[in-house]
Amino acid sequence: MAPIAAPEFPPDLEWLNIDHPLSVRDLAGRVVLLSFATFTCSNCMRLAPDLQQLEERYPGLVVVEVHYPGFESAAVGGNFQEAVRRAGLEHPVAIDRGRLLWQAFGIQDWPTIVLIDPGGNVVGKTGGEGLYGRLNPKIDRLTTEFGDQGQLESGRLSSGAVLETTRETSLYRPGKVAADNPGMRLFISDTGHHRIVVADAEGKILETIGSGAAGNTDGSFDEAAFYLPEGLAFDEEEGILYVADTGNHTIRQVSWTEREVATIAGTGLAAPSFSEGGAGTETALNAPRDLVLLGGYLYITMAGANQIWRMDLPSHEVEPYAGSGREGLADGPLKKAVFAGPTGIVTDGEALYVADSGASAIRRIKRGMVETRIGHSPDDFGDLDTIARMARIHRPIGIAYKDGLLYIADTGNHKIKQFDLETGWVLTRAGNGERGYRDGLSGEAKLNDPGGLADFRGLWYIADTGNHAVRVYDPVRHVVSTLTLWK
Repeated sequence: MAPIAAPEFPPDLEWLNIDHPLSVRDLAGRVVLLSFATFTCSNCMRLAPDLQQLEERYPGLVVVEVHYPGFESAAVGGNFQEAVRRAGLEHPVAIDRGRLLWQAFGIQDWPTIVLIDPGGNVVGKTGGEGLYGRLNPKIDRLTTEFGDQGQLESGRLSSGAVLETTRETSLYRPGKVAADNPGMRLFISDTGHHRIVVADAEGKILETIGSGAAGNTDGSFDEAAFYLPEGLAFDEEEGILYVADTGNHTIRQVSWTEREVATIAGTGLAAPSFSEGGAGTETALNAPRDLVLLGGYLYITMAGANQIWRMDLPSHEVEPYAGSGREGLADGPLKKAVFAGPTGIVTDGEALYVADSGASAIRRIKRGMVETRIGHSPDDFGDLDTIARMARIHRPIGIAYKDGLLYIADTGNHKIKQFDLETGWVLTRAGNGERGYRDGLSGEAKLNDPGGLADFRGLWYIADTGNHAVRVYDPVRHVVSTLTLWK
């Protein structure tokens, strides 16, 4: 796009992570990257590693994140200072309450990136993944051009005190949980903090896996980097934790004996709309969200491909297992069935059960066939407890199994539901259906977008994503409490 003068920042913006308001004039001599985003937009969060890489490569680059409250989810609740702290952002953040900056730059969608040159001109506008590869040449050209003219400021922008993060014992948008009952360990995918937290039943943190910085790096527990990790599956016999590293489009393996994290599938880039599979680390995946082990295979909900994949554990070969790749809800043979963004998977030891989020459905895969147990179509959802063929759920993200019962994280209804596979009855077990936070009797408790759950020592531990917490449902006493993490 032809260079045009960047409009000045409105004077009434609320600034975080910097001790004074910024203006385009103040930033003369620097390359400026404006990131129009929201804290709960997964596509926005996937840009974090690219932005970090650009900041490290160009010390004079100024990244400013711009948020409009009207586009944020209820999980943020207007507390932007806490959201910035939880996300661990270090660059300046502008809260554009009047949406004036969005309108001035003609922003329609998020995430959108606007590039401003050292002369104060808008020289680019883009969005989507692969940001580093597209912006790096442009920024390199701008720094060379303005540097040769003596018009480039060097060194980092003095920003004042950065909001202190609270990663040590807090969570940010935890996505899934898994349990090692023999080892008395609970695994929590601390998705927004890009790490895995390991705790005992009382909340004592035993281990953290991952540096906490968004990235895609193998290595020791302290050095490894994840990006929006979600699904977890623990192999008790091998002592291996498998991680669906959703933002990196990879499957990671955590070895406890070697205390190492290694990538075993995925290239780090999103796969095209159709893929035939192949060698693990040579095959691109597309938004893996959950995992389950069964019969020498690791089964994967590939949400971005609308399919279920599987990995042969000895060879690490990966392949599509169920789903044509089209988006929708249709039963039938494995390759002809249709899914809609599956996000949860579990097994009873024989069949696979899938939380098919986009279709608001629970699917069963057994003897080469896919069958819908709950749900009717992507447009038919609700909140109705009754027999399975008539029941309604809304955007279920997680699913778990115990003793003939499926437990469903009915995310859109802010509930945990129980599906009795023998009788066919679907009943609410926790949550009153209102988004919120409240402990107490399970029918009166409030959850906020629960994402995953696991049986741990007879209690159900819930990744209560929107409340940035792990909740505990006691099926005997019928009460919900909150797990307090501590070191």
